[in-house]
Amino acid sequence: MNAPAPPVGLLAELTHRCPLGCPYCSNPLELEGREAEMSTEEWRRTFTEAAALGVMQVHLSGGEPAARRDLVDLVAHCAAAGLYTNLITSGIGLTAERIAALSAAGLDHVQLSIQDSDEESADRIAGYRGAAARKREVAAEVVRAGLPLTVNAVIHRANIGRAGALLEQAIAWGARRVEIAHAQYYGWARRNRAALMPSRAEAIRAIAEIEALKAAHAGTIVVDHVIPDYHATYPKACMGGWGRRLINVTPTGRVLPCHAAETIPGLDVWSVREHGLGEVWASSPAFVAFRGTDWMVEPCRSCSRKGVDFGGCRCQALALTGDARNADPVCHLSPFHGQVDAVVLAETGSVVPDYAYRSLRLKD
Repeated sequence: MNAPAPPVGLLAELTHRCPLGCPYCSNPLELEGREAEMSTEEWRRTFTEAAALGVMQVHLSGGEPAARRDLVDLVAHCAAAGLYTNLITSGIGLTAERIAALSAAGLDHVQLSIQDSDEESADRIAGYRGAAARKREVAAEVVRAGLPLTVNAVIHRANIGRAGALLEQAIAWGARRVEIAHAQYYGWARRNRAALMPSRAEAIRAIAEIEALKAAHAGTIVVDHVIPDYHATYPKACMGGWGRRLINVTPTGRVLPCHAAETIPGLDVWSVREHGLGEVWASSPAFVAFRGTDWMVEPCRSCSRKGVDFGGCRCQALALTGDARNADPVCHLSPFHGQVDAVVLAETGSVVPDYAYRSLRLKD
């Protein structure tokens, strides 16, 4: 196989610590504690290697990245290395002073998550009283600091009827971009699937509403609308294609092609504590496993779309069929597509179970 083109972006999960308990969180069920996290120097070295490899954008995420006391230092290091930095945050833990310090250190962009346009519902989803009000304050501080703001909202059963209101709220807050993303069922979202999954009719109504508002507000705000997998005709190219565009580094330094890759049994995952980032990108068995199209089986192997969606999501194929090599069941051409319909039918009943909240909380 030829050497891969350089990755465009790096998702740096600085920590799994977070004050919120969002039931759709994509972090793994077994969360890493503070004592296992990479040090400031280890993250600096990783970012330096990322810049040398050709990475252009670093997305500082978690958990809640503001839980890291060295966040300003890490942003400054990325800026010095010529990396565009995007802070993906719940807003909890950010003060006006800290936002100003991050801006002065060279932070380029803030992506703020919200749970609902209704504050009581938002706090219940987050598992944190007062979270919604605090997010509104943080959004104002980010805009006041002159930083570009994206508002991100995950759509699921509890808020899907207010998808349009969430977009309108982002506009009112001064966001330049809004991401309306239907829940992806990995990590905690997989565990809470029955509590989160809307019906097909609800999803179709929400999709139509968002697309209409997207057209109506063209030129006012950029709308990134992520359609729900379980109600799609074709699958998405996972992370732009396995091992093609993005790198995910966990709090302990493990390097993944996507955030859920470690759910695949037997996948040999390398760490930046033991290998250089460039070596990982080129040669890690985890990245090579499903890179390109040679690994594919039928019907993907002979499909005209294999260079478009690259077989869809390997983790979703595993979760629904038991084999990561199978065609993503989301695809209507997959022999396993009926399993998607079965899951939707089984998980969208009238009885909604309680959330199993994400359990690792901010300790300092």
